[in-house]
Amino acid sequence: MINFRPNKKQYLALEYLMDDEVTEVLYGGAASGGKSYLGCAWLIISCLKYPDTRWLMGRSKLNTLKSTTLKTFNDILREWNIIDRFKINNQTNIIKCVNGSEIILKDLFSYPSDPDFDSLGSLEVTGAFIDEVNQISSKAFEIVKTRIRYKLSKFNIKGKCLMSCNPSKGWVYNEFYKPFLLDQLPVYRKFIPALATDNPNTEPSYIESLKRSSEFIKQRLLYGNWDYSDEYDSMFKYENLLKIKDNVNIESGVRYITADIARLGKDTTVIMVWDGLKVIDVIEMNGVTTDISASRIKDLCTRYRVSLSNVIIDADGIGGGVVDQLKGVKSFVNNSRAIEVRNRPNNYSNLKSQCYYLLAEYVELEKVKLGDIDNYIYENICQELQVIKQKDMDLDGKLSIIPKDIIKKIIGRSPDYADCMMMRMFFELKTNSDITRMRFY
Repeated sequence: MINFRPNKKQYLALEYLMDDEVTEVLYGGAASGGKSYLGCAWLIISCLKYPDTRWLMGRSKLNTLKSTTLKTFNDILREWNIIDRFKINNQTNIIKCVNGSEIILKDLFSYPSDPDFDSLGSLEVTGAFIDEVNQISSKAFEIVKTRIRYKLSKFNIKGKCLMSCNPSKGWVYNEFYKPFLLDQLPVYRKFIPALATDNPNTEPSYIESLKRSSEFIKQRLLYGNWDYSDEYDSMFKYENLLKIKDNVNIESGVRYITADIARLGKDTTVIMVWDGLKVIDVIEMNGVTTDISASRIKDLCTRYRVSLSNVIIDADGIGGGVVDQLKGVKSFVNNSRAIEVRNRPNNYSNLKSQCYYLLAEYVELEKVKLGDIDNYIYENICQELQVIKQKDMDLDGKLSIIPKDIIKKIIGRSPDYADCMMMRMFFELKTNSDITRMRFY
């Protein structure tokens, strides 16, 4: 006899999983809210209810899955006194149920050698539980969903994906948490906010330990705050980004244009017009050719009276084609050498890192302002800047930021707006010999 007494949040999640309209359920928030317990319990109950079905238990790394989620799974089997009904094969990483059902343990990390997740191959499952889903890429999540089709018609059930995670910025924030706040989640998706206090079995000493932790840990893991940024990790403090639209001491000055050019069908072309250090216009375009991008930049130069010598374009990739069509503009090459600034040490791995470090300082010192721009653009900028992080020091001790491909995995898109803002710092480095000593040394 299974003795499962779910708390109120877990019970709500189970109700959603029985709703034919719902196919994706995220139980996310603070630590110790019973998230992994719910996922494992659901897999066990489903295996016993539907013989000869196949289920997936996934996490970013298989060894972490085995040392954490699988341990919870085994604890439940012992608690319910049904441990004899399941047996794991550590070679195949498959848990077999006595009625023929099975649970496949899967590593869902985005390995460079398998960008399209061919390792999932022709795998078909009846349902999936992904623990700490924020640690996998949005692409991995999408591919897992396409594999949920095994014996659904036999039992007249809908394919379901249950997920858990702690608060984090990234694609999960964009696709679940933020739409949940705005009451804009599609009918097939549900989000349940978890708190440590939701779980009656949470040890009081654990709660007290969280209360004594750093503010970052406390906000995320105790209060389930998705919008609190890690001040010791992110280069851009959350409270500074909140003020970036309200900075009042930003003087007008020379006008500039920065442009991050996207490939056809990929990412977004972003063009920013600056009056001094104030963004006065933002243009975004999708799926356009280089000649259209070049023509738009010319029009903006005329409209805002910007000299071509004050235009800078990301010349990596397709952006080089736009540079070729606009004689006199500056080319921004991300991996080029950092600029020598008088009386300042050159301690950066490349130009892009140097400009991001300077932008972080300018934002902190309230030197940059976002003018009257659409709110969703402002939110995109803030989200992208919050995931710009310092990379571990190279062997030569040079300062650098995490690679763009990692940023794309975190937020599910390219940081086009952030990169466009970053390039504005090129002109500051070139023209200002009195730049404040950067705080990241």
